[in-house]
Amino acid sequence: MAAFRDMEEVSQGLLSLLGTNRAEAQQRRLLGRHEQVVERLLETQDGAEQRLREILDAEKEVAQGLLDAKEQAQQAGAELQQLEAELQRAGEEDARLKASLLQLTRELEELREIEADLERQERGVDEDTTVTIPSAVYVAQLYHRISKIEWDYECEPGMIKGIHHGPSVAQPLHLDGTQLSKKFVSDYLWSLVDTEW
Repeated sequence: MAAFRDMEEVSQGLLSLLGTNRAEAQQRRLLGRHEQVVERLLETQDGAEQRLREILDAEKEVAQGLLDAKEQAQQAGAELQQLEAELQRAGEEDARLKASLLQLTRELEELREIEADLERQERGVDEDTTVTIPSAVYVAQLYHRISKIEWDYECEPGMIKGIHHGPSVAQPLHLDGTQLSKKFVSDYLWSLVDTEW
């Protein structure tokens, strides 16, 4: 502001000099002073422009910082939404796994009960068979010694196959039990037995 006042004074001085036609020395002095004022004005203008540039740069930095902060906030919001979605999926998976574990636990309990029942039944069967199996084995061995028939247990169902070891030669057996009566099959097999002991 002082520079403008000085300029105004210089201008008034120039006007008075021209109007009154004063001496040349005063004119030089005023011109020198005018140059000083112009230099100060230019220096002030340069300083103001420099400060304005600094202020603009600072404003740009602040604006960029605000934009960066806003972008980071948006990214953080997106990450938060993604984490919330993952948390929800994990919760749903956890609930599904808990339901599956509960179902498997129930099935395991049912299997344990079935196993206990089977063990009880097996003990009962073992007790029953300890009496009957030896007698059945004895009868089977006795029949084998009497009949001298070696049975083919791997034949098709309904078929009766084996080898009869007779007194002189072994003879194959091949009967279709589906077409022959049980009485016929029994009579035929007993007819192979040598009754002369």
